[in-house]
Amino acid sequence: MNTKTWRWRYFFLVMVCVGLVSQIWAQGRGAQLTDEQKLLQVMHSIHSQTLYAYVAELASDKYWGRLTGTEGFNQSAEWVASHFKKWGVEPAGDNGTYLQAFPNPYTLIFEDCSLSLDLPHKDGTIRKHYIYEEEFIPGSTSDSGEVTAEVVYVGFGISAPELDFDEYAGLDVRGKVVLMEREAPVNPGSDAELFKKWRLYSFHQYKLKNAAAHGAAGMLYNYHIANPNNAFVKGFVYTHIGRTVVEDLFTGTGRKHAEEVAQIRKTLKPRSFATGNVVTVKNTTEHHPEGIGYNLVGKIVGSDPQLKDEVIIVGGHLDHLGRGYEILPGANDNASAVAVIMGLAEALTKSPVKLRRTILFNCFGAEEQAVAGSKYYVENPIFPLEKTVCLINMDGVGDGDRLSAAAAENYPELWDYIKRANDKYIHRVVTPRYFANIARPRLDAARFMWAGVPSISFGASGSRRSFSYYHLTKDNMDIITPEIMEDMAQLLFLAILDMANQDELDFRRSAK
Repeated sequence: MNTKTWRWRYFFLVMVCVGLVSQIWAQGRGAQLTDEQKLLQVMHSIHSQTLYAYVAELASDKYWGRLTGTEGFNQSAEWVASHFKKWGVEPAGDNGTYLQAFPNPYTLIFEDCSLSLDLPHKDGTIRKHYIYEEEFIPGSTSDSGEVTAEVVYVGFGISAPELDFDEYAGLDVRGKVVLMEREAPVNPGSDAELFKKWRLYSFHQYKLKNAAAHGAAGMLYNYHIANPNNAFVKGFVYTHIGRTVVEDLFTGTGRKHAEEVAQIRKTLKPRSFATGNVVTVKNTTEHHPEGIGYNLVGKIVGSDPQLKDEVIIVGGHLDHLGRGYEILPGANDNASAVAVIMGLAEALTKSPVKLRRTILFNCFGAEEQAVAGSKYYVENPIFPLEKTVCLINMDGVGDGDRLSAAAAENYPELWDYIKRANDKYIHRVVTPRYFANIARPRLDAARFMWAGVPSISFGASGSRRSFSYYHLTKDNMDIITPEIMEDMAQLLFLAILDMANQDELDFRRSAK
């Protein structure tokens, strides 16, 4: 044997011995670990890179924006369910599946959509074409068609005789296009009791149906996002617009848009008028009234014979907006929350401390379509609502460096579990907030709160951008912050283990 060969064999033998010694030492050390140390080991198995990969999968083009009712959404649900199955999370849906089905009409938007304005020019007109997404976005529940007509400004589009407020009074909008503000002239934060009288009129569905009932052929909605949370009316065409289009439509009218809105809010009197401007709205769509949506539900059954009948729900909506007409990835809204749910689910199945209460993971469908999936669950609960300890909901937890907890101040005893875990282990900025929950439902948690189930809803913030990518195509992987998702998952892992193993939990008694 030459010297070189001997040296390599000696080196290899030393490395094997070092490896064996390290393994024995690690095993001996592991045998001495406390339950807390073992739990922290499992907690740290939740990695930001893994959660980022989950978001990348769900936000990929293969699922076509995950609009509830479409095959893209169904396939994304199947992908998440395959991981639940692999980790031992049991199905909790219909007929032994992971899916809870509910009726859910939907509309597909195709590329041949446009918006243009006819501008006076010498003895004729020239047509100004607006830029998709930058200046307009097709209405996500618009019918297919084209309308060229004068634009009539109708303020907030409200007819409320009991409030002596009718923005269509004295106007003939038949065959015309109405320009409309979102929400209502009264803000729920400034006067809650007064807002309650206006609440019905703040819904998108009401506004669209009221315009159609007055004979309008189309609508321009001053709400510059993609949004499938609206009604479908046969023959009615509408689109969402931004500031550029609004200002153009007010040009030559002798009025300023901001001043008109301010006057409506101040006086609660209509300021409607015909602009004299003519637009052409064209949308190419396909409506599916037969659509079926799904909530994706899995469970870890509690180990305690009595407490297993009590359930802690961890939720976040799986769906996004589909196409509007380009694919809207929905990376932050809300693939980020589903990624956290997945990381949390895997970790809880590995917990060395058994969960005494049952944990239900609910990836809601149709949150973007009038928060319909959580509404269906509340009306058809898999576990009795009176046995539901709480819902911990997440919506947009992947973009930023801090967290907010809506309704944490409504349920101080529930918040205490989150705060203790964060103060001791995670040390992330988490701001508790009070949630009045008197406006139209914008979160799945709102449905549960109305049903009397204590609920906290987490969101991330602190992005350095000066503008939002909410409901736009730029809600993609470029804006995702993996570390905030890791902290969110690890925080909930610790807090839920703590809650699940208490002898008694009743967050309703301290509700504010």
